[in-house]
Amino acid sequence: MTRLTQLISRFHQKRVMVIGDIILDQYILGSASRLSPEAPVPVVVQEKTFYTPGGAANVAQNLWGLNAQTVLVGRIGDDQEGHILRRELHEKGIDTKGIFVGRGLPTICKTRIIAHHQQVVRIDREKVNGDENRDLLEKMKNFIRRAMDDCDGVIISDYGKGLITPFMVNFVRDLALDKKKVITVDPKVEHFSYYRDVTAITPNLKETENAIHNIKITAELPEQLGIRIGHLRTSEDIDLAGKELVRYLGLESLLITLGEHGMRLFEKNKNPVSIKTEAREVFDVSGAGDTVIATFTLSLTAKASKKEAADLANLAAGIVIAKLGAVAVTKQELLEAVRSGSH
Repeated sequence: MTRLTQLISRFHQKRVMVIGDIILDQYILGSASRLSPEAPVPVVVQEKTFYTPGGAANVAQNLWGLNAQTVLVGRIGDDQEGHILRRELHEKGIDTKGIFVGRGLPTICKTRIIAHHQQVVRIDREKVNGDENRDLLEKMKNFIRRAMDDCDGVIISDYGKGLITPFMVNFVRDLALDKKKVITVDPKVEHFSYYRDVTAITPNLKETENAIHNIKITAELPEQLGIRIGHLRTSEDIDLAGKELVRYLGLESLLITLGEHGMRLFEKNKNPVSIKTEAREVFDVSGAGDTVIATFTLSLTAKASKKEAADLANLAAGIVIAKLGAVAVTKQELLEAVRSGSH
């Protein structure tokens, strides 16, 4: 048994809490052969529709696919979309006791219309700045406090829909660190300054560029980095930005995803490490970030090094981008990828 397969064999023993913005993804598949006479847009003849958990719920779905135990914490609305989402999660055996119904807030739903494997349009249904539901947030905090002891790690999945605030991040991080739990964040650009002193964050390259720009407004960054701000064109630029984010946010590690160029791992007081992507056909990148943070975090709870966790996350991402929609990687698929690559 190789080291990576040994780590995967421990996944079923681990329990990870996912806290964040819960989304229902709807896919409408069809064909388009003509333009509408009413407007210069294609007419899509619907052939199939299906729903999948999205946002933080897709992170939980990926953990489930990897045979881990997971508890999902977030909020939905008292509506049809919320009932569909609960049903989808129950069918997968994902613990939904931490999902609370918010007053005056609809379940966030993203509807993607796809014709001939091409996304035609996306329709978002959401209400971000509604009633804050303080009693709901208090219930959520109490649930997180009670459930934390039984978890090996915590993921904050921030889609910028209102749940992840500085107060929530500070509460979860302090609790997790006090109980010596792994805590990672899938970041939202505007919120980078929230994510201090965590185990890891996992931005893509564009998010990293924007984070450096946002932080530049409030922090003294090296002059060399300031010159290149917003355009991390070279490997040296990325290294400089990554090291600065690790220092500025007090991170244990930072994993930047670079699309077809793989990933770059930064750890405190260590040289950056490049992780080359596995060559695969890219069909749909939606949800790949959810797969990365789920696999990376779960691997860390199984006592992987940061490099080993990044290697597994890279393999997992390569699997899901070859599928349609925000779908989960499975433990068997990851094992096969490890074996085929002789890791």
